[in-house]
Amino acid sequence: MLGFAVVRGDSMRPTLEPGDRLLVRYGAAVAPGRVVVARFADGAVVVKRAVERRTTGWWLLGDAAPVGTDSRHRGPVAPDDVLGVVVGRVWPRPRRRL
Repeated sequence: MLGFAVVRGDSMRPTLEPGDRLLVRYGAAVAPGRVVVARFADGAVVVKRAVERRTTGWWLLGDAAPVGTDSRHRGPVAPDDVLGVVVGRVWPRPRRRL
């Protein structure tokens, strides 16, 4: 299923900017290096890069290491909590394969 997500915060700069609108394929298979939409255990929904699959879930990092919260702070994300894979940016500048 396709849907949309909006980037909030600076943790994915320079790849993504706050306010970017993303096209997301929800339920898609995750691969290392892809940008994903995921839910941390506390319920926060985030846009991060899937770095690697570990035995306990996906290790997710922001592209701007010193900014934001990611798996370095919250640990791996369970596979069922990786909600979708970003297909591309649709606004303000379309870009595919993030």
